[in-house]
Amino acid sequence: MPIVTIQVTREGSSPERGAVTAKEKAALIKGASQLLLDVLNKPLDATFVVIEEVEMDNWGVGGLPVAEYRRRKPAQST
Repeated sequence: MPIVTIQVTREGSSPERGAVTAKEKAALIKGASQLLLDVLNKPLDATFVVIEEVEMDNWGVGGLPVAEYRRRKPAQST
């Protein structure tokens, strides 16, 4: 019985949203469950997925709060 925990910062995927949408969460749950089925042959009904949204103030990377890290990081071209 695998338990997968996905942690994301509590912010939306676009400026007008303040959190991950229910549709995005459903896609994460489906994708993580399918991955465990494909790789480890774990049945979908035995796989549990937990999505935790973490406030931006409680998240850091590179020794900095994530907001500061993003401000300092050079813009990436697409």
